Amino acid sequence: MTELLSEAALDQLFREARTFNAWLPKDVSDQQLHQLYELAKFGPTSANSSPMRVVFVKSKEAKAKLAPLLSDGNRAKTMEAPVTAIIATDHAFYEQLPKLFPHVDARSWFAGNQPLIDSTAFRNATLQGAYVLLAARALGLDCGPMSGFDQAGVDAAFFAGTAIKSNFLISIGYGDASRNLFPRSPRLSFDEACSIA
Repeated sequence: MTELLSEAALDQLFREARTFNAWLPKDVSDQQLHQLYELAKFGPTSANSSPMRVVFVKSKEAKAKLAPLLSDGNRAKTMEAPVTAIIATDHAFYEQLPKLFPHVDARSWFAGNQPLIDSTAFRNATLQGAYVLLAARALGLDCGPMSGFDQAGVDAAFFAGTAIKSNFLISIGYGDASRNLFPRSPRLSFDEACSIA
């Protein structure tokens, strides 16, 4: 892994990539969603815990379930997107550790320790959600990540009876740059955000 990505690839992943608020009427296939996950799953998590769970909201029925749970400012753009990923966190992730981290008894680190379960689950599922976003961009898709939804309502509608809780949403598709694309907001400089100790 010594080769730098091309400038075009870095533009696609970071510099020219945008958060889209409008979408072209172009489908995202189930195969593309499989490809997206097959890339994102390789991003690192602590103890290979992999607590992220995703519901790709695509069907009319699933969109109808999600729509009333979105904030007013997010509803129209989310319903227009071909797919919206509910990035969620499985707080029973440690039950999979005998499979995912088999060389030690990692399950015992977490079982019965709710604060450690919750912090590990949230941190690593959030990381994995970012990997989903980058994987989508790598596959030529655009993204619209967002908060602004009724988390308890989404949990009840999509994850009832489980230890899974929603975290954030990512609309996925082909962005329409001619509508509702705001100028890029400023970012902090290295010196404002970083130090080298």
